[in-house]
Order: sequence, then structure tokens, then C-alpha cells
Amino acid sequence: MIGRFLLVLAMLSVAGRGYAQAAVGARPASVVQRIVEVPSNDALVARIVEEGTQRSHVAQDLSYLLDVIGPRLAGTPGMQRANEWTQQKFREYGMDRAELERFKFGVGWTRGPMTLRMLAPQQREMIGVSWAWAPGTNGPTAGNVVYVDARTRSEFDRRFAGKLRGAWVLVGPSTPLMNPDGPMTRTDSARLDSLRRSLLARNDDEARYLQIRAALLVQEKIAGAIRDGGKEFGLLTMSGSPTAVLPYPMIVISTEDYTQLERLAQRGEPTRLEADIKNTFTQGSIDQYNTVAEIRGTEKPDEVVLVGAHLDSWDLSTGGTDNGTGAIAVLETARILKAAGVQPKRTIRFVLFGAEEEGLLGSQAYTEAHEKELDKFQAVLVLDNGTGRISGMALQGREDLREMWKSMLRPAAVLDGLFVRSGNKTGTDHLAFLPFGVPSFNYDQLTRGYQHTHHSQVDDFSHTVPADIAQAATIMAINAWQFADMREFLPRGPKS
Repeated sequence: MIGRFLLVLAMLSVAGRGYAQAAVGARPASVVQRIVEVPSNDALVARIVEEGTQRSHVAQDLSYLLDVIGPRLAGTPGMQRANEWTQQKFREYGMDRAELERFKFGVGWTRGPMTLRMLAPQQREMIGVSWAWAPGTNGPTAGNVVYVDARTRSEFDRRFAGKLRGAWVLVGPSTPLMNPDGPMTRTDSARLDSLRRSLLARNDDEARYLQIRAALLVQEKIAGAIRDGGKEFGLLTMSGSPTAVLPYPMIVISTEDYTQLERLAQRGEPTRLEADIKNTFTQGSIDQYNTVAEIRGTEKPDEVVLVGAHLDSWDLSTGGTDNGTGAIAVLETARILKAAGVQPKRTIRFVLFGAEEEGLLGSQAYTEAHEKELDKFQAVLVLDNGTGRISGMALQGREDLREMWKSMLRPAAVLDGLFVRSGNKTGTDHLAFLPFGVPSFNYDQLTRGYQHTHHSQVDDFSHTVPADIAQAATIMAINAWQFADMREFLPRGPKS
């Protein structure tokens, strides 16, 4: 799932009429329910459940993707290997076709080695990583640490203009975090909530300043910028994009180190860091790929049910919960349906999107390439909320389909308690289809520590739960068949 840094950009460019605003509310009153006949076949559902729960391939396939292929940063050889391997696995599992669909990505970026040291007021080695699509330094670069806490252009000009040359700049306040070992009182929670709201609250002057802050820092000729990792226990949050290549180095450090630098700055204590970063960019734009496979429909092959997840990951670890688990769930969904002998009336298409982490680039490219077909897409199902088992479905504004979804999840109740709720899911590939009116959904899942593993250096196989992903793939297989065999073609949502 894309990071906070890219979320607003992706939502604005993809979501259209407010679809991407996260919300979980009570069921709206007086919404007329669409009466949809959901297919029923107890014997077929039993075969799907048996195949998915008793003969799962999730653990072995997930281990290969994470432990053998490894990180799948868009634009790197690791992502290419993942595309080719998943294409081969779809063919092995009996798909009617499995192809790699090319799209233009942008400039490629490769992480190089990096060292980081505090020189004053103490000397020690520090742990830091480069933000993606940020340049390196030209050798070891030392500079004073300056906390640029201005919130408007006028404040920046008054306090910092002409004073930042060669500095390592803290670009904002640290992330308020709750001590996970608690116990936390109501007063503690209220204080954290207040701090978080104050960080998000911006007037027009503050918003305009943030839009030009990078340009101001370039004019100042800073050494680079420093970001808060934003997680507990020294964990880091990674992001970046070829659509937002940075003009200066940017380092991500742990929230513990960041808050120390913040405190030193507030004390007025002279602080110096030295960093040596060796990153490289490609020359010109490169291609990336979506892995696309399908089971051809027997009666309405030109109508499509799409089951998807993104295959790419960040490169601090092997991309387990974001989103190796989702990608393998899609691969396993395809295997289950074929092994269970499902012959769908509509085509069921499986897409492992590339470059989701850089701003939904693969799914946007897919909808652009297939725009003429999208009016015949029955539905889109996406899994991208970590390793946890499916817990239900958020309606993504389609309150008229509430009863339909309750009926669709009922046969899967043997796998868990599943709940249908109001709410719009954000930050992943189903958003690319909503502006075209396609009914598109992203499953709810148990969190299973996703807030820690997401985009971090511990997002590996050890933090995945293969049994939960087997459950998810089984539910997705049931729902994909139901959508494929419905008599009715679902009504479109609003287009934008």
C-alpha cells in the first residue's frame, strides 16, 4: 500500500469524486438496495473451501517470492524476476493465458551504500536510509542540523532564509507515537490526538508554503533533508516516486534519533551530522510490467471479474505484508479456482500490478490501456492490507450493494465471522477503477501488526501468517466465482 507521502497525490489523480477519503460511518438511511441474485452451489463452494484450506500452496509460494526473489522495488531486476516468476506460476496453475503487459514507468533508481554519523554534540554511528528517488551525496558531507519548523513562507523568510547553506534540515516535527507498552491513560490518548490534529491542521498560507518548501530549500543549497521514520522500536517508513524525484538527498532515521535531534535543536545545542550516500538513477524512462492471467469465461468471455494486488514492494526488506501476501493470495485464488474445477461464465482475470508503491502507476496504466473494455468489467476485488485474514468488506460508497455483499460472504462464514460495513478504503489499486464506474472493492483484514511492518526493514516472511492468506485466497475465490456467474451485470457507479 502506498505511503503517506504519496497518498494525497495518488488519491487526487485517481479517485475522482471524493472516493478516496477514508471514512467508516453508520449505514446511511433510505438507501434502496439493489436486488442481486447471488449464485448458489454448495458442492462447488465446498470444493473451493477444501482446496484452499487443505491443499494450500501459500506458504511455499510466499517463501519463494520473499526469500528467493526478495525485494521488488519498481524498476529493479528483482521486480523483473517477480513478474517472470508469477507469469510462469500462473501458467503452471492452468490459466488460459498469462502475459506481461508493459507500461512506461519513469526514471529508475537504485539504492547504494550509505553511512551516517553524529559528529556533535557527541560522536556515534547512526542508522539511516535514503528516501527513494533521492540523490546521493558527492562523498562524505558534513553539516549543521537545523530544525526548519516554519509553517508559512513569511516565517521561513524571517527565520531561515540565507542561513541554511550546507545544513542537514529537519523538515518537520516528529510523529507523535504512543508507548506500545503502556498502560496509556485517557489523558495520554487525548494529548496524542491533539498533537496529531495540530500537525494536520493547515490554513491556506501553510498549505501554499508546503508546496514551495522544497524549492526554497534548493535555493538555500542545503546538504540534505532528514525525515522521521514514524514508527516505534527503530523501525523506518520508506516511500518515494519517479513522479517526485527529489532535488537533494533525504535521509530517513528512527523516530528515537529524530526526536533527539529535535530536542537538541530546541535547546539551541550545536549539532552536526555527516552522511555518505551513493544512489544512482537510470538514463531516461524505463518500462515496467503488470502480470496478467485469466480463466476464460464459458458464456460471457468479454465480461470480466478482476482479482488483483500489487506485486512490487519497497526495498528495506523483502516486502512480505506489503504486498507479497496480497500478490500470493491472488496467485492462490487462481490456483484454487482451477483446481476446484470452476468453469466461470464470465472471464476471471488476475492482475499483479507493478509500481503501486510509487503512486498506483501500474493500475493507472492498466485502466488507460483497457479503458474501452472497462464498461464490461463486472467488479474489481483487491487485497492490500497486510497478512491478516479477511474480516469483511467496506462498501466503497456502494450502499446499494450492501445486501448483495452480505449474501456473497455468507457461504464463506465457515472461514470466519465476516462483516459488511460502510466506508471507503484508500491507498491501493482498486482506486484506479472507480473513476470509470466499475464496482471496485478492497477487503478488510485483521491488522496483524501491519502498522509496524508496512514499508519497514522488518517486512519479511517472519511477519506473515500463511494460514490467514490461505483463508483470504479462499474467500476471494468464492467471491470471484459468484461475480462471474451472476445473472445480472452490476450497475455502474458514478464516473469522473
